[in-house]
Amino acid sequence: MIEFAGGFIILTAFLLVITLFFIKWRKDYKCTGKLFVFNDNLKIGMKNRIKLIFKTIFLLSIILTMAMYWYDQYGYYFGEYPKDTINCPENSNIAVIKIQGEIVSYGTELVDSASEKTISTDIVSSETIVGHLNKIEKDDDIKAIIIEIDSRGGSPFASEEIMDSLKEATKPTIAVIRESADSGAYLIATGANKIYASRLSEVGSIGVTMSYLDYSQKNKQEGLTYRQLSSGEFKDTGNPDKELTAEEKELLMRDIEKMHQLFVENIAVNRHLDIKTVEELADGSTMLGQDAKEKGLIDEIGNINDAKEWLKNQLAIEPELCIY
Repeated sequence: MIEFAGGFIILTAFLLVITLFFIKWRKDYKCTGKLFVFNDNLKIGMKNRIKLIFKTIFLLSIILTMAMYWYDQYGYYFGEYPKDTINCPENSNIAVIKIQGEIVSYGTELVDSASEKTISTDIVSSETIVGHLNKIEKDDDIKAIIIEIDSRGGSPFASEEIMDSLKEATKPTIAVIRESADSGAYLIATGANKIYASRLSEVGSIGVTMSYLDYSQKNKQEGLTYRQLSSGEFKDTGNPDKELTAEEKELLMRDIEKMHQLFVENIAVNRHLDIKTVEELADGSTMLGQDAKEKGLIDEIGNINDAKEWLKNQLAIEPELCIY
C-alpha cells in the first residue's frame, strides 16, 4: 500500500511539472505566434524557465519526502498495518529474532554440490543470529529478547552456537515455539530463560542423524563402478555412491553418539532436568506442546502475545517489538 501511494505521488508530481511547462510554452506561443523563436530574449527566458523547473523539482522532492514520511506515520499510529510488522519503531523495547527453516552456520541458501542448483532458501544462519544478539546486547533501549522458532533443526554446531550466545545475553530471553522446534531448534530454545509453545507445537526430536540415501545398488544395476581414489582409507566415508563399510559405520556412529550425549547434557543443564530423565526422552521422537510441558521441556502453553504480557508484568513496560 505504501509503495503504491509513493509511486502515485511521484507520478503525479512528474505530470504536474510537465503540465506547468506545457502551459508556459503555450502561453509564449500565443504571444509570439511561433513555436520556436531563437532570439536573445527567448534564450534568457528559456534559461530562467529551466532554473524554475529545477527549483520546482527540488521543492517537490522535499514535499514528497515529507508526505511519504507522514503517510508512514499515519499508517503506524492509525492502523493501516500492524505495529508488529514494522522493523523497529522508535520506541522499540523488545527484540524479536526469528529462527525459521534449516539451521546452518552461514550462508543464504542451500546448494547441491553436484548440480550446483539451489535446494532451499528457507534457512537461517548462526552467523546472522549471533550478530543480531551481539547488536541487541549493546542496545540500551532493548529490554528483552524473544526468539520465535519454527524449525526442524539443522547443524549441531550452528545450533549450539546460537544457544551459547542466547545464554550469554544479560537481558531476559524468551523462546516462543510456533509449529515446531525439533532437534537443533529445540536446543536453541533451551538457551532461553523461558519457553512458550502451543498445545499443537511439535517439540523435541532430541537426537542426532547422519542418515542418507545409498545409491550403490542402483549404480551397479546401471553398470556404474565407483573408483576410490583417496589418500586415506576413510577419506570418502559417507559418499552415497558407494557402500558403507562396517569400519566406516563404526567411525560415524562414534561421532553421532558423542554429539548425542552432548545434546542431552546441554538440555539437562539448560532445563534443570536430571540427565537420566533427558536420556529417556532423547529417542529422536517429538511430542506435542502439552506433553512437552508435563515433561519439563517447555515452561508455558502460549504464544508471542503471552510472552509479551509476561514481559510487561515482569519489566513494567509496554512492549513494542523490533522485528529482526
